[in-house]
Amino acid sequence: MLTTKLRFPLLTGLCFLLSGAALAAGSVDAGKQKSVTCAACHGIDGNSVNPEWPSIAGQHSKYLTKTLEAYKSGKRSNVLMTGQALGLSDEDIADLSAYYASQTATPRTADPNLVTDGERLYRGGNIDRGVSACIACHGPRGRGNPAAGYPVISGQHATYTAAQLRLYASGERKSDANQMMRNIAVALSEDDIKAVSSYIQGLR
Repeated sequence: MLTTKLRFPLLTGLCFLLSGAALAAGSVDAGKQKSVTCAACHGIDGNSVNPEWPSIAGQHSKYLTKTLEAYKSGKRSNVLMTGQALGLSDEDIADLSAYYASQTATPRTADPNLVTDGERLYRGGNIDRGVSACIACHGPRGRGNPAAGYPVISGQHATYTAAQLRLYASGERKSDANQMMRNIAVALSEDDIKAVSSYIQGLR
């Protein structure tokens, strides 16, 4: 039986831990209120209309948090996103990540002329050129792996995905762990990039 003297500090500590966990998880409702500015590019529910801007509906909250923190710290650079992220607190980032993770992504389709080549690269890579299969990290349906920090890519705009692969290939984007994406992207041809990006757009 715990004494009163011991019980109070233990309960206080438990409350502190629980409140910390809640803060880390973020609030969907608070995130929705804070997403007004984001909606201009990413859409009201995270489904962007402009193919140059990523859809973030249904993205893993852990990955969204990591991305916003990267823009805020300067590890990842974009004129629009860096400016937005600099003004966000840790709580803002957690809330926005929770909100967009709770939304449903709009399914899209792939260019039928590129499906065969895109699927071959996505599922099998290219052994001759040392290109790893996308499926290894992002899964058969492009749902990623939240524990490992690999993002959802299914249904993403082909235009945006292709742009990111080019940035990885040039070394301009460096937010990938152990240069994983840079090593893959640099070995891709422009036709490869177009095909696999289109295939990813049609994944669901």
